[in-house]
Parts: sequence; structure tokens; C-alpha cells
Amino acid sequence: MIEGIIMTLENDKVLIIGGTSGFGKEIAIMAQHKDADVYVIGRDQDRVNELRYEENIQGSSLDAQDKDQLNHYFKKYGSFDHVISMLGGAMAGGFLNSPVEEIREAFDAKFFANLQLAQIASKHLNKNGSIILTSGSGGHPYDASGAIIGNQAINTMVAGLAVEMAPDFRANAVSPTWTPTGLWRDMNSKQLAKQTVDVEENVPLGRVAKIEEVASAYIYLMENDFITGQVLKVDGGVDL
Repeated sequence: MIEGIIMTLENDKVLIIGGTSGFGKEIAIMAQHKDADVYVIGRDQDRVNELRYEENIQGSSLDAQDKDQLNHYFKKYGSFDHVISMLGGAMAGGFLNSPVEEIREAFDAKFFANLQLAQIASKHLNKNGSIILTSGSGGHPYDASGAIIGNQAINTMVAGLAVEMAPDFRANAVSPTWTPTGLWRDMNSKQLAKQTVDVEENVPLGRVAKIEEVASAYIYLMENDFITGQVLKVDGGVDL
């Protein structure tokens, strides 16, 4: 709270792309609890339905990387105060042995999908609204192919967007490190446990993040109207 000003999401219209599981789902629930009018987009119709029934949150199933589908969505639902993107996957591996096609696909899904979203969503923001993208922490030069290069591009893009969109709109990003979420649903319990231990060994705080800890960073960036062009790391200091 700033003296005389209470930062709030009450009655704000919030769109979360990739909001049916993991960070996105938790952001949706948190924003709704703050009396925001929350909408989510996801690819999986079953998870969209589950969020509707369990949390009474408006959900739509579509491919947010498809320009036509995205334009149709905004035409139907109008402008938003905040648009949050969880677009992009993960890819490990170095430069020499990773197929160029796989690196390009991972980079496209991370950077160009979010660039296209920003170009479209920026035309459908209410005044003083914001776009929040998702970057990532914990990469190294020796395994910096694909999504990790995409993360660095996201960081650069939000700085550029912040200048282009000012003074009426803001652009920021949240950068979590590896966190056990639905993104890793294909891992079995042993693989998940091993990955968790491996990450914890390299995090100064000695543990992985809780989903709620990462989600709260998006809430903060929506509520604080004097932050733009920033990458908020919620990574336990993994890059230190």
C-alpha cells in the first residue's frame, strides 16, 4: 500500500493465456480472490471445463499461437486490463548436438508466439493496462539452446515493449526457475523427484519454488502501476 493509494485488482478484467494449470491456474484463482473478472485460455478442453466448474472462471479452448483464433477471441471478448502469457515450453541441450529444427521450434514457441500475442493484445488493452510475459531463469551457456535463448529474447522484448507502449500501458515479465508444475506432467514420480533434488542443489535457498510464490509475482506486477520494462525473477537466486 502507498499512502493514499490502495493497489487492487477489483473489477479489473484479466486474461491469462495458459491459465488452466500450473502457474496460470494459480494466478487465475488469486486474481479472482482479489475480485478481478478473470478469463483464461487453454488448449485442453477438459482442463478448461474443470476450471469453470471448480472455480467458476470463464475459460476458452483455442490455440493462442494461431493469429486468426487469437484475433477472433479479442473481437469476441473485447479489451482487458491485464493480459498474462504463459506461452512457451522447455528444451534442454547444447548447440552442436541439438537439431536446428527443434531449437527453432522451441524459440518460435517462446519468442515469436509471445511477440505475436503482444502485437495483438496491445491493441486490446484498457488504459493503464499491462502485458506480462513469462521468461525463465537458471540457464547456462553450455545448454542454452531453444527455450533458454527464447527467455533471453523475452527479457529484451519486454524492455522494448515498455518504451513503445508507454505512457498508457506497461510490459513486464516474470522469470521463474524450474518448478514442479503441470508442464512436467509427462515425468513419472521418480523422474520428478530426481529433477527436484538436482534443482535444489543449485538454488541458494536450497529448495524449489512453490507455485503460489511464482503466481504472486504476476499479481504484484498487475497491481503496481509504476513498474514497466522489468523482469521479476522468482528463482531462489539460482543465477547468482
